[in-house]
Amino acid sequence: MKERDVVMIRIYLSEHEGRLPRVLSLLHDDLKVSGLTVFRAMSGFGSSGKWHSAGLVDLSLDLPIVVEFFDEPQLARAALERLSEICKPGHVVEWPARTITA
Repeated sequence: MKERDVVMIRIYLSEHEGRLPRVLSLLHDDLKVSGLTVFRAMSGFGSSGKWHSAGLVDLSLDLPIVVEFFDEPQLARAALERLSEICKPGHVVEWPARTITA
């Protein structure tokens, strides 16, 4: 079993801010990361403490969104620099990880 060092990056967004298209374009079109996943939360709150939730009756357009990906350390560092231009301070986190390769 081989392992490869990578960097995990998680980006916290809010639907109403409208930053998701710019983030996805940067990661897919410009940086060409190997893959990513976008999660739309059912509920959450940020620094304001205000709850944002989706019920069965309503379709809220102000829910938390999480974008997560991992890649080689050099590409991840480049992504972090560019993401700092789009995302609010404190809304991007990263940590070292390993992936298992064939």
